[in-house]
Amino acid sequence: MYTARWTVPAREQYDQLKASADRAFDHRRGKGKSTDAEGLFKQVHGCVTKLLNNPRHPGLKTHKYLSLPHPWKKGEAVFEAYAQNDTPGAYRIFWCYGPDRSEITIIAITPHP
Repeated sequence: MYTARWTVPAREQYDQLKASADRAFDHRRGKGKSTDAEGLFKQVHGCVTKLLNNPRHPGLKTHKYLSLPHPWKKGEAVFEAYAQNDTPGAYRIFWCYGPDRSEITIIAITPHP
């Protein structure tokens, strides 16, 4: 099991998704179906949880991502994990191991272009 370290942009993205989901929940007063914002946050939060418990979880479809530099060690791998799949603009989480042995750094949470 790993602990999360967040870059500032990743933490801001996560917090914005959570705030949007909370506003949607409050607006509907917890009645009826969940909104898209609530569903998106649930998927992103679930992805982060799986990632910290097992970065190789098959549902994450984790693979190396070559277009982002590692924030701690030049030349080390950065990975992409799927928070959503088969959805236009599906959200992805970009992450890497470190800087400490038991940490995973979440670099960004973003929709796939």
